[in-house]
Amino acid sequence: MTVLSPLQGRHALVTGGARGIGLACAQALGAQGAVITLMGRQAAGLQAACEQLAAAGVTAGYVCGDVARQGEVEQAFAAARAARGPLHILVNNAGQAISERFDRTSAELWQQMLQVNLSGVFHCAQAALPDMLQAGWGRVINVASTAGLLGYAYVSAYCAAKHGVVGLTRALAQEVARKGVTVNAVCPGYTETDIVRDAVANIIRKTGLDEAAARARLAQRNPQGRLVQPQEVADTVAWLALPASASVNGQAIAVDGGEAAA
Repeated sequence: MTVLSPLQGRHALVTGGARGIGLACAQALGAQGAVITLMGRQAAGLQAACEQLAAAGVTAGYVCGDVARQGEVEQAFAAARAARGPLHILVNNAGQAISERFDRTSAELWQQMLQVNLSGVFHCAQAALPDMLQAGWGRVINVASTAGLLGYAYVSAYCAAKHGVVGLTRALAQEVARKGVTVNAVCPGYTETDIVRDAVANIIRKTGLDEAAARARLAQRNPQGRLVQPQEVADTVAWLALPASASVNGQAIAVDGGEAAA
């Protein structure tokens, strides 16, 4: 007798899916049987990620678009739907972090952080929800950050945006709770990604520390004394997508070694 995977026949779209947490999420969801669409801005990176997933036995394609631009989101989601069917799972992973002292944070930087990290979640959720509501089943999973639960110096715009993602998650979860759709956020601490590598470079530039010392400074925020790994975040995302997680709704789950609990 053939045993179906838990997400067999489900179509999952992962933004920022070419690398890091996004690619790990695609791998974890694909391992549960989901068909994957990766979304990002650069076709070459997305194509390479699809080839990597295919080598691991995961069916995946990609669409190009900037989550900060509503028109591009709508076009990309329409292309994903035409290629692989209605959307059942949305992982809002695309994000960007730029460090700057508050009094030096320009209006342009402020708007950039909001547009990519918060408005992008809004645009993608609006584009995906109609399919989920029609099917009476769906999962919206927003990759936020511990910056959506705590305050960090020198990233006020990023913190504001990620706090907004958590608030949007909680509000939307209430609206769709009786419609078979859940909305949750995963809030990683400092994770081994390009964003952390950029943060390390910034620390080196401003303090003169070497790379090992700069990385240790970030790892110290985690009570476990280490950086979170992308697969750890992805496993939490995949768990939230499972049918067995249907009662988990409106939550902001920290994956941070206990930082947010301190």
